[in-house]
Amino acid sequence: MFRVYPTRGQQQSLARAFGCARVVFNDGLRARQTAREAGLPFPKAAELSAAMTAAKKTPGRCWLGEVSSVVLQQSLRDLEAAYRAFFDGLAGKRPRVGAPRFKSRKDRRQAIRFTANARWSITEGGKLALPKIGEVKVKWSRALPSVPATVTVIKDAAGRYFCSFVVETGGPLPGAGAGDGVGIDLGLDCFAVLSDGRKIDSPRFLRRAAKKLRRAQQALSRKQKGSNNRDKARLNVARAHAKVADARRDFHHRLSTELARDNQAVYVETLNVKGLARTRLAKSVHDAGWSAFTAMLEYKTARYGRTFARVGRAFPSSQLCSGCGHRDGPKPLHVRAWTCTECGAGHDRDVNAARNILNEGRRIASG
Repeated sequence: MFRVYPTRGQQQSLARAFGCARVVFNDGLRARQTAREAGLPFPKAAELSAAMTAAKKTPGRCWLGEVSSVVLQQSLRDLEAAYRAFFDGLAGKRPRVGAPRFKSRKDRRQAIRFTANARWSITEGGKLALPKIGEVKVKWSRALPSVPATVTVIKDAAGRYFCSFVVETGGPLPGAGAGDGVGIDLGLDCFAVLSDGRKIDSPRFLRRAAKKLRRAQQALSRKQKGSNNRDKARLNVARAHAKVADARRDFHHRLSTELARDNQAVYVETLNVKGLARTRLAKSVHDAGWSAFTAMLEYKTARYGRTFARVGRAFPSSQLCSGCGHRDGPKPLHVRAWTCTECGAGHDRDVNAARNILNEGRRIASG
């Protein structure tokens, strides 16, 4: 994603586009819910599109013509995709997700999408020219690998604007690939312990910002509901949280890119994040962001043409000797080092677990 800086007038145009896309989505959802309650077949996407086009000619919906029609069509496509994901989950084709819900104007995250049919473009000066919005300034952090097919404009809870492109890439990216493979043991004291003995400290971004977040939240709670000062205080809270999330995401990206680029294979243990999030460690677990990190590892290893495998959480990585394979039984968490009773090898608990994850990952990948 790239940061964009719309002018005041462009922000108003974007707000209009966000609102129109939300109304079209809700109209389509309402039409389908009404049909279901009446025992009628679901309206097809073409029927919803025709109804939306007809609504533009009515006094109550004539303002839909003030934004690009592609934005409205893409909103209906999003509704179609949401229903498809819902029904596929019920059929067991993918993890279950909830049924589509109505969008609110109070939602802190808004997004619209432009396809090539909208005739948007990137100007010679590096600005993003959007239909019925204008040329928006973009902060380019890197060059696009190919001509983009679509662009999505996003406004987050902190009031920042971003644009995201869909581009076609070639084969795997080049990388050093010096390492044969690496096993990763994720934790809280150390964010990650690698099978080569390296330990990556946990940054604890949320813990470090807790005092500032607490003060911002207290200031928000003192403001009168519905006042401008409360809106300003809410924005301050959102910006403080966004700063923490950005720092965590940057840390994840840097570390996952390094591991995927420099190793031929990456193996990581599957953790019961939902279960741990119900314990007294919940805040630290959410602060670590293991799920987001492993998801980055998975797609980046694919991008670099590397091998990636997840080791099931039932695998006793902390009980096995990585040298001889002897299972020495479970150990309390306070035991950070132990000696194998079979071969006499001394082990650091986390490094030994990472080595066992490496060995098990190789077995999974090979067969």
